[in-house]
Amino acid sequence: MESPIESYLKTIHREISDLRDGKPYSTIPAMANVDPDNFGICLTTVDGYMYEVGDTREEFTIQSISKPFTYGLALADLGMEAVDAKVDVEPSGDTFNEISLAPGSGRPSNAMINAGALTATSLVRSRGGNTRFKRILGTYSQFAGRQLGVDEEIFRSEVEHGHRNRALAYLLRSFDIIEDDPTPVIEDYFRQCSVMVNCMDLSIMAATLANSGRNPITGVEVLDLLSVERVLSVMTTCGMYDDAGSWISTVGMPAKSGVAGGTIAVLPGQVGLAIYSPPLDEHGSSVRGMAASQRLSRDMELHFVRAARAGKSAIRAAYDIRATPSGIRRTDEAMDVLREHGHRARVIELNGDLLFAGTESMVRELSGLDDDVDFVILDLRRVDEVADVSLRLLGEARENLTKVGCGLVLIDGEGTLAETFKDVDVPVPTFDTRTAAVEWCENELITRHGGDLLLPSTVEVSQCPALSPLTAEDIESLTLRMEDRTYEKGHVVRRVGQVFGGVYFILSGKIVTSVPGPSGERLKLTTLSAGMTFGELALGSDDRQETTVKALEDVHVKVLTASAIRAIEEEDPKLAVELWKALTRDAYTRVDLYLRETAVRIRD
Repeated sequence: MESPIESYLKTIHREISDLRDGKPYSTIPAMANVDPDNFGICLTTVDGYMYEVGDTREEFTIQSISKPFTYGLALADLGMEAVDAKVDVEPSGDTFNEISLAPGSGRPSNAMINAGALTATSLVRSRGGNTRFKRILGTYSQFAGRQLGVDEEIFRSEVEHGHRNRALAYLLRSFDIIEDDPTPVIEDYFRQCSVMVNCMDLSIMAATLANSGRNPITGVEVLDLLSVERVLSVMTTCGMYDDAGSWISTVGMPAKSGVAGGTIAVLPGQVGLAIYSPPLDEHGSSVRGMAASQRLSRDMELHFVRAARAGKSAIRAAYDIRATPSGIRRTDEAMDVLREHGHRARVIELNGDLLFAGTESMVRELSGLDDDVDFVILDLRRVDEVADVSLRLLGEARENLTKVGCGLVLIDGEGTLAETFKDVDVPVPTFDTRTAAVEWCENELITRHGGDLLLPSTVEVSQCPALSPLTAEDIESLTLRMEDRTYEKGHVVRRVGQVFGGVYFILSGKIVTSVPGPSGERLKLTTLSAGMTFGELALGSDDRQETTVKALEDVHVKVLTASAIRAIEEEDPKLAVELWKALTRDAYTRVDLYLRETAVRIRD
């Protein structure tokens, strides 16, 4: 099943591709011949999952997107105090190549403009046998998760035509901001701008910043958290130069653009976004990059004000219903069907806030379901806040599930998603408890894969599974000793504490067993239907009833009373032994189901 997020990215890629404003950067001749139709969008989550559409593998030079990564390396090398002494953290409000130096000291306003970026490059030192540029390139490569290289043609063109940057470097040297010969610094700066990347690389680099400096693909910690914090702060206020105010208002993520057409945006704790499209606006940013970022931020609610909390996976657990059976007693044939086909119904437990990152993890899980899954149960009982984007994506995911023949089932006692599925063509089954949802799925699986005969509405005593080990003659003898009883819907058949009253064989209808909860509420244990028995477990509890038994609908039963059982023990010991063997076997089967369900409740 295609992910709704993939579908959405394809849609906005198709629509924004029609934008024809702007022109590729031409100041550096080697960059002027790029195809203006190149357009790629790549989004990488902090757990390393990637969505991509368009020209995401087309290589281009990193240009000014290099600035935050070199700045981070300088911070890691020297510490904030030493770096702050050379380059400030204030927005300049100027274009990327403006001369924004503090009067008197000559300190650049920030590390995102060219003067500050040249300063940051000068602060990186050779170390461990590696030159300054090898360390810079190594850092970029660690951020990208692969070895990057330099486009030598563009580097030479930068050297030949980068007169303003050369002038800035010498001006910085005159203030002793750059402390040595600026020529090697200029060359290293031009080389770092000429590093070749693609949209996928930039997305991983952005996701590494989003992941507190740890590459989500390789697991390598590239930058310490304190340095990441400073880098993202400066990107927020200064990364988009004289367009920073508009960007933070409409997109709301730390970002950096480059004149080759790349744009990155970082939502800390959640996702890294990269867009590539060469035509630029008057601020030197990609026209399609701006438009796509604005759409994504608005539609996916990625603005930092909306998505302020860390985007941990919303998935608490995922398993099939064989791990948490409903507790309903089934025939042996029905149990065989559930053992073989129980994997076709999956439970996904969600928790926390369903913001973008949490929703993405849920949608990814739904999109990756095996083809033979018939039902997916979403357990929403631990979900707190649900963003509008989550409701929309879940609605689209449900439509996609329906197309591939998979039904959505909800555990949603609070009605969290009630409005989302209010007007759908096929109602979404919704339950208050997991037991009820699993019971419904079990019944559907038995019907689909075992035939309707496995869920009879009416049976004879001889068809009750508990008596299956007995001979027909023994069953007939027992039946003759049974009492015939009926109970109306809602009638309490047995109460907690009552003495053993016999073994009840359900011929039609359903009953439910429950126990008192810690706060006085009733906790449902099992639902029993035609062919099932109850009452005999009291024999293992000092002959006292430990559950309340209530009729869910009109019920018809046969009862082998306590006095009838005593009479059998006196008059036909052999039949009594066979009866107890059969009931013991059935009880062990039930206890096994109880233990599995109890284990899940304890885990909860």
